[in-house]
Amino acid sequence: MPEATPLPTNPSAPRAASSTGPRVPGPGGGPGAPHPLDNPARASLTGPHAHFAERRGRVLRYRPDVTPWLALPDLPDARDWADVAALAGPGASVTLTAFREPPPADWEIVFQAEGVQLVDAGVDAAPDPEAVLLGPDDVPEMLDLVARTRPGPFLPRTVELGTYLGIRRSGALVAMAGERLHPPGWTEISGVCTDDSVRGQGLASRLVRAVAHGIRERGETPFLHAAASNTSAIRLYEALGFTLRRRTAFLSALVPADTAGADTRTQGRGTGSLEHVGS
Repeated sequence: MPEATPLPTNPSAPRAASSTGPRVPGPGGGPGAPHPLDNPARASLTGPHAHFAERRGRVLRYRPDVTPWLALPDLPDARDWADVAALAGPGASVTLTAFREPPPADWEIVFQAEGVQLVDAGVDAAPDPEAVLLGPDDVPEMLDLVARTRPGPFLPRTVELGTYLGIRRSGALVAMAGERLHPPGWTEISGVCTDDSVRGQGLASRLVRAVAHGIRERGETPFLHAAASNTSAIRLYEALGFTLRRRTAFLSALVPADTAGADTRTQGRGTGSLEHVGS
């Protein structure tokens, strides 16, 4: 089992906003209610992204060709984990964000890392004259750029989650950024990547500001996630005007291959006993 990447301890590590510090803007859950960013995948799948969701019991996930995130209740029980197994299928990998509860003992953890969640606290958001809107026809180029730069999960239908912007040079896509999780009132900036041939030209910063501008225009607040060990990215986001809201965690684990009770009629296909949330 791989060990979690430790949180950075150097002076450049982000500091969380406190009750004595500046107020972090953006909609919360109200007094006594959970904040939508505490379980952002679940808040997305029960809210603006419900039409992408598949459900079994209390467990939700994005359709497998959209993004790999799966959402559990805050305190899952044995029935919830059984529903995860039935939903994903024996031997499948499930990916969780903002989650620290251990999976059942017979599940193999294949990836575990500490992360940070950063929110807009004064980003200088602005459209970019060189940025172009990317859509389904651009997916092959987007997948190629992701394969070269490895910014995180990006699948054939990820582009449908929100607005994606790119910058081309000599006709080739060399940088992009877009929107992923969408809890009510918030939109995650994700897929930020730049080809090695144009690094150091500030394209990532320009695209993040442009995507943030579009989010703000809808009356929502941008946020993003980063690996806690990626201190260079964290410094960039802080320089742009993001601030640490909370430390979080990422986890991928394998459903046991001999899971009992899995519904083989529905594994991974979103049919049969799976309930599609939304339309």
